[in-house]
Amino acid sequence: MAGTVVFDLDGTLADTSADLIGAANACFRARGLGDLLDPVADSLIAFQGGRAMLREGYGRMSGNSLLPPGAEGDDYPRLLEHYAANIATCTQLYPGVVAALDALAGQGHRLAVCTNKPEGLAHALLDQLGIRDAFASLIGADTLPVRKPDPAPYKAAVAAAGGEVGRSFLLGDTDTDRKTAAAAGVKVALVSFGPEGAGIARLGPDALLDHFDDLPALAESWLA
Repeated sequence: MAGTVVFDLDGTLADTSADLIGAANACFRARGLGDLLDPVADSLIAFQGGRAMLREGYGRMSGNSLLPPGAEGDDYPRLLEHYAANIATCTQLYPGVVAALDALAGQGHRLAVCTNKPEGLAHALLDQLGIRDAFASLIGADTLPVRKPDPAPYKAAVAAAGGEVGRSFLLGDTDTDRKTAAAAGVKVALVSFGPEGAGIARLGPDALLDHFDDLPALAESWLA
């Protein structure tokens, strides 16, 4: 019997860190501050969201007290605008994604995306990466009044894909994904090829995914 595999997006399906950091740095440059974040060294911060990147950059300024009140609120829409215009400049799918999605579909599983990226940006990115049509549903940060780790977006993604929560699991890359799965009462696998590498095992997921080649077998094991 088929089940539903729900994917996080950033850091799970694709390495989006460089383009996210680029959008934050564009905001810093507009204030004459230069590039305050490094696309490699700060990749983990990128997956914490736009506001987290802005706060991290501001915090590195020796004269951050000179920032005007409301700088984060002013810069966040600018960050999103820059990111939307440069959403797939450096972003790449992780190795094996397309083959794994094809294999899961061939096994009869439904596929869904549940991400804390705004829905419109998530659609745009998946379109540019050429895999949007692989997913029966997509729930973003602004699709519902709540976002992950609240279980509602996960459950909505499964329902919109035509699946059942009890026959689903989540593939992600952060503690937010682990908490989402726990709240929804499903298993979670975390990828070990993201910025944190094998260190992600510290979160105690139900499984670690070392390569997308291993995902179809994991799905058969958990959803059979």
